Amino acid sequence: MAQETARLAAYVEQLKFDDIPADVVARAKMLTLDFLGSAVRARREADSTPSLLAMLKTLGLDGGGDVAVVGDSRTYSPAVAALLNGALGHSLDFDDTHADSSLHPSAPVVPAALAVGEMTGASGRDVMTAIVAGYEVCCRLGNALDPTSHYARGFHPTATAGTFGAAAAAGKLFGLSQQQLISAFGVSGSQAAGSLQFLVNGAWNKRYQVGAAAMNGVIAATLAREGFLGATESIEGKHGLLVGYTDHADPAKAIAGLGHVYETMKIGVKPYPSCRYTHAAIETLIAMRRDYNLTPDQVTRVEIGLHRNGITLTGDPATKRHPTSIVGGQFSMFFTAALALDQGSFGWDDYARLGDPALNAIADRIEVVQDDRLEAGRTHPFGARVTVASGEASHERLLVDPPGEPSAFPTPEAMRQKFLQLARPVLDRRADAFADAVLALESFARVTEVTRLGQLG
Repeated sequence: MAQETARLAAYVEQLKFDDIPADVVARAKMLTLDFLGSAVRARREADSTPSLLAMLKTLGLDGGGDVAVVGDSRTYSPAVAALLNGALGHSLDFDDTHADSSLHPSAPVVPAALAVGEMTGASGRDVMTAIVAGYEVCCRLGNALDPTSHYARGFHPTATAGTFGAAAAAGKLFGLSQQQLISAFGVSGSQAAGSLQFLVNGAWNKRYQVGAAAMNGVIAATLAREGFLGATESIEGKHGLLVGYTDHADPAKAIAGLGHVYETMKIGVKPYPSCRYTHAAIETLIAMRRDYNLTPDQVTRVEIGLHRNGITLTGDPATKRHPTSIVGGQFSMFFTAALALDQGSFGWDDYARLGDPALNAIADRIEVVQDDRLEAGRTHPFGARVTVASGEASHERLLVDPPGEPSAFPTPEAMRQKFLQLARPVLDRRADAFADAVLALESFARVTEVTRLGQLG
């Protein structure tokens, strides 16, 4: 161990907007826009949203603050706004992914940055700096945790490593010193939690625990700001994150190239609203359907090879073949593949087809297996091998890079269109102005000028 906690804290304290390369700033803005589109739509349509709002009302937490929640007409306290924006932005499972760490960086980081940015009257430049700091911290910790081992322990890295990323973003906006950031990370180590048990019954924990990571990061940074003494060495210590949450930690990955190599540039975006491990297979099935003029009735068997992480999250036939909930569908290789084969497309509104007998019949002809070709020597675990049997013919394809990865990142216009498709049904014409403002975030003297455009009426 090499004082990873202290070195990450020093990086966050010293980071300046002018030190961040222009392409990293541009990428961070597009990732922020992408995340906010999902949050806006989820405020109105996610099935878990009413119970979240009812909980806040019951506990008297639904007012008393000035921080915006996108797609909402009310304002909230900073911590509650971070919770809501984080949970909403992760509810559609349409938010970004960092392949090496297998986590969703924007979901904990952006809500924490926006909440504290509004609270402190921060500029767009300051908020962008905080978002990049948060991305770098959580992605690097996810790398160091070793996602395969972290998953095997039953942890959700977006919620665990994400708590530290949220604390970094919040702490940067508070102007915390290195020692204060160490304390904030120390508190984060006691807050970092996220279980994969939601996979069993399609529970909403996944959404909540990511929102909680954003909120807990804000709380941790605020405690440090107010003089609270947090644990030291919360990352590398005897009982730290890299000891208690994984069996194969690689601490060097937490600080490798720090300040020179930007993990932010390795974050990809999703073209489909489901677990990232399903995307390569979805894309391949859509292409094979088109190229070979396949119809579902012609297909006798489909075999999909995935990385072992993909099997853990999406490939168990006993629990994933015929999902009945949206979360179940989001984490079902069988359901998403059946959709792709049946209609040659997949969007958020297609979850209305959960339980469709036609899709269930297709899913019965799909098998998901571990493919060793997707393990060793690959730069990330999100590829898929698809074999389709149709009559006497058999077709096979291997797709290593699913669409939206950094090697083929969408254009700014494509990112804007994805946002507008999600946000316009909620914000109407305000969606265009909101998109333009987010993509010019660094030009605003106060981030509040931007976030208010994402609210209703």
